[in-house]
Amino acid sequence: MNETLREQQYALARHLRDPQRNAPPPGVEARRLKIYRELFYGAIEGLLAGSFPVMRQALGERRWHARVRDFYANYRSQTPLFTEIAEAFVDYLQGVALDTPWQLELAHYEWVEAQLYLSDAEDPLHDPAGDLLDGEPLLSCVARVLAYRWPVERIGADYLPTVAPQTPTLLLVYRDAGLQVRFARLAPMAYQLLVGQGSGQERLQALSGDLQQGVALLEGLRAQGVIIGTRRDVVLRPSPTL
Repeated sequence: MNETLREQQYALARHLRDPQRNAPPPGVEARRLKIYRELFYGAIEGLLAGSFPVMRQALGERRWHARVRDFYANYRSQTPLFTEIAEAFVDYLQGVALDTPWQLELAHYEWVEAQLYLSDAEDPLHDPAGDLLDGEPLLSCVARVLAYRWPVERIGADYLPTVAPQTPTLLLVYRDAGLQVRFARLAPMAYQLLVGQGSGQERLQALSGDLQQGVALLEGLRAQGVIIGTRRDVVLRPSPTL
């Protein structure tokens, strides 16, 4: 590529990303530059607004656009895929000073919700009718067990906490059979049961939990499709010798 053309393209890209700090390349009509700036920024802002609607409302228009413009100008995304821009935005938030203490957790929560809605993942090999006490309970590939300092599922334009609660927010987020993403608050025991290791019985014993209550919880989650059964390990058979 001609070096002059390459430098013009870079100059244009720098200007479109951050017009306040980068002059446009010479010879480009101001009216056209304005159209390009609005189109490029509008595409990114629209994608993020669709992925983080609660954050946009909670921050308000001025702070929201300031945050998106800073992301657009300064974050160097490694993905060419529009579907991964939301994940890049969450990554960006981890490296900047935030003007609200709950901003990163709220963004992560909204990103998980969007990821589950769009996911085409497939569940691993499992036994749908497996014994949830003797076997290892297996979560659906479209279910997540999450813990946050802030009550992310309540934050919005009408609720903007400034002090984190003493107890964490424990959530189950999952996509149901109707392809709707739902969430449920978890009690500490239910959270530990779902993130634990080993068989259902081993998890309950580690928690000193009531066996009958634990089984009822696991079976209820299986009925909802959150737990898909028990893990079934793949047995690799040796290749036949000639």
